[in-house]
Amino acid sequence: MAYEPRKEDRFTTGLWCTAFSGREVFGVPVRPPLDPLDNIRGLARIGCYGFAYHDDDLIPFGASASEGERIIGEAQKVMDGEGIKNTMATCNLFEQPVFKDGAFTSNDARIRAFAIQKSLKAIDLGARLGASVYVMWGGREGLEVEASKNPVDSVKRYREAVEFLAHYIRGQGYAMRIAIEPKPNEPRGDIFLATIGHVLAFISTLDPAIRDLVGVNPEIQHSRMAGMNTVHEVAQALEMGKLYHFDLGAQKPTRYDQDLRFGSEDIKESFFIVKLLEDHGWSGPRHFDVKPYRPDSVEEVFDLVAGCMRSYLVLREKVQRFNADAEIQTMLRQLQLDDDELVGMTRAYSSENVGALKARSFNLSEMAERKLGYQRLDQLVFDLLTGAR
Repeated sequence: MAYEPRKEDRFTTGLWCTAFSGREVFGVPVRPPLDPLDNIRGLARIGCYGFAYHDDDLIPFGASASEGERIIGEAQKVMDGEGIKNTMATCNLFEQPVFKDGAFTSNDARIRAFAIQKSLKAIDLGARLGASVYVMWGGREGLEVEASKNPVDSVKRYREAVEFLAHYIRGQGYAMRIAIEPKPNEPRGDIFLATIGHVLAFISTLDPAIRDLVGVNPEIQHSRMAGMNTVHEVAQALEMGKLYHFDLGAQKPTRYDQDLRFGSEDIKESFFIVKLLEDHGWSGPRHFDVKPYRPDSVEEVFDLVAGCMRSYLVLREKVQRFNADAEIQTMLRQLQLDDDELVGMTRAYSSENVGALKARSFNLSEMAERKLGYQRLDQLVFDLLTGAR
């Protein structure tokens, strides 16, 4: 089977991924800057459906209005010529010195206002280029010195900013939703809204008039940094209808944010993530938020994205085999022991159901001694993923 990406696969990548120069805390850049327009062309030519960007990835910070208009016009020409879409936009509120101690949660009202101003412009830019999702990652929304910020005030300020931007999107009539991206730490020692659960709880406190506009943008790496089960975290957002975007990649558990090539680490977890998205017919882009290795050459940055797409397609084929495997599916059916009467009693509360349930007797020994066959099931998954089956 040829694992060649097609536009209908909806693979996307951030411009910041392939443009990553290898700069890190202990070393200077090892690759030259990549022109954003050449970056878009390169992604289109390896089969990407779309691309994402921070505002500063496309238009340099501090550029004049006329320079910005020139770049936007050229980007639109490249997009039309190469047949590639802009699917997601976001705002860089973490790199410039003004954001050294936060943006929306800064103790300085001037910085909070500038952060909202910069975000409004980023939303306008995304709307012009066709982005349907605006991601909010609070990279500097945190602290190292616990005494420096009141966490209750910080959450309130965060909420005010999200509500302001969501009302703006609705007021402008933009076909765009907001996806908040959680992360536990890095670059701050502790970041507010650290996990998917934090974000889902936060969304429930937003103004009901705009709550439907706000969802989650999970990232595999961020979940694994916190030692979470990524499949379960994403499944909860999906079940709640709040999975608005999803960053795919790979990560060794509890390390710094590595942004490794999708599928390069925990293959079983990656498989079940693909299965989750495919089985539930998730319609969003398959977005890769990854970085080249520091030793990679200029040419290899696009190999990184091509490898992500190939890994996803390989795992998607494995999902199809899993769903068609007679022995696996028989075992899964046997695990489900249905009882329509009991389901009727417990699905919805009523005094009648309470009475019937209290009167019901259960054979606890039979229930406890039922064999489930999990060892065999897990071995079948291993055999399928390794090609032994």
